[in-house]
Amino acid sequence: MTFLRRRLRATIATLGALAIVVPLGWLWWSSLLPSSYDLATMGYVDLGGGPPGMDMPAMDHGTPVADLTGDVAGEPDVSYTFTVHQDGGDYTVNRQSPGPLLKATVGDLVEVHLTNDNVPAGITLHWHGVDVPNAEDGVAGVTQDAVMPGQTFTYRWVATRPGTYWYHSHQVSHSQVAGGLLGPILIEPLHAEPGATDEVVLLHDYGQGTSINGTMGISTLPARPGQRVRLRLINTDSGGATAWVTGAPFVVAAIDGTDVYGPNPLSDTVVEIPAGGRADLLVTVPPTGVRIDASGASTLVLGKDPSPGTLPATPQTVFDPLSYGTPAPIGFDPAQADRSFDYRIGRRPGFLDGKPGLWWTINGHLFPNVPMYAVAEGDVVRFHLENNSSVVHPMHLHGHHAVVLARDGVAATGSPWWVDSLDIRPDETYDIAFVADNPGIWMDHCHNLPHAAQGLVAHLMYEGVTSSFRVGGAAGNEPE
Repeated sequence: MTFLRRRLRATIATLGALAIVVPLGWLWWSSLLPSSYDLATMGYVDLGGGPPGMDMPAMDHGTPVADLTGDVAGEPDVSYTFTVHQDGGDYTVNRQSPGPLLKATVGDLVEVHLTNDNVPAGITLHWHGVDVPNAEDGVAGVTQDAVMPGQTFTYRWVATRPGTYWYHSHQVSHSQVAGGLLGPILIEPLHAEPGATDEVVLLHDYGQGTSINGTMGISTLPARPGQRVRLRLINTDSGGATAWVTGAPFVVAAIDGTDVYGPNPLSDTVVEIPAGGRADLLVTVPPTGVRIDASGASTLVLGKDPSPGTLPATPQTVFDPLSYGTPAPIGFDPAQADRSFDYRIGRRPGFLDGKPGLWWTINGHLFPNVPMYAVAEGDVVRFHLENNSSVVHPMHLHGHHAVVLARDGVAATGSPWWVDSLDIRPDETYDIAFVADNPGIWMDHCHNLPHAAQGLVAHLMYEGVTSSFRVGGAAGNEPE
């Protein structure tokens, strides 16, 4: 009897171990990424609001991404040549970082010749916040192949929206962007505001804290009393940035490239800028001068410093776009949405490409098993965003701007708050909407780029569009 008990215990222990090992082995195997894969044929697409069972395999026929170039024939109005060089972990564009300012006017045909001097992993350029045609979006393995050492690639797109934007690599982006492969974009309206001076204020941490236009500490620009200055703040880091103005009231004139309607003056208010986001601050310089402090690390002085030798305390009031400015029409009815989606961010143990760890999830799915969000051209699309993790996630949708409808169930009451980069804090929810008017396959990911590299990536896919490129493979495409 003792012998039988021992055999029974051993059998139970073996079955218990198998019950653990077999599922773990399957999870490990299912997480392995193929050496090369086509996004449009991986997994399933989410049709958004359809009845159960309506999900279907991604389509393998239709218009190729490579054909979605838009109308870009003719001589360019502005043309740039950008050459990228790598020195260890540092990257430069035309031997500088931040790279040169790309400046255009609405209606201009922009042409950029990109050359990879010596970056072994390859490079691309993504035009962050500029709603370019899909083939010009600059995402390795999604809209193009990475540009390898000695190779060139030419981008052509029409500047359709005025505003403040930036460019950066979308090949091994979590390291290349941090290393300085980036630069500012300014698209001016046809009729610029009279009497206002533009100043780009690009924020980036090169390892010593937040710099302004590549300079740590205090920078001074000449400014005369009464001069109106539009400060175009760009946060190029993977974490949030803050900025505040001392010496004069200001207005938030634009967010993510879209002007705010009816902005009201602010004082003693800190403006938080999500990773990838932008904010234009409009200020009139008094005789005593103005200073702008960025994340408590660097300062830009216009004219005189109103508080020389001291760092003004961070204001306690935080700017809230949800109720700022004056309501205005948005051009469509979000209540009549054709597609409605959930985008629930979480975290759980599992395997990502065979590696065990705590990985980010979307609707409970680990990358690459995240269904693509499917839309048709002309659809009104709603997303319910929910952060069930313990850290903030700056979410960035390529190729589109969305309007914020509500935060934590509280409806937006101010000027339409249009975004392409949106911070979602722990346990916070947002409802946003947009019109699907730019066909293609678009990334919708966390712009804390290490988070994206750890799986926090989804895609928006238009019906009737197919992939032209593959992640991995001989092209070495690695978008995050």
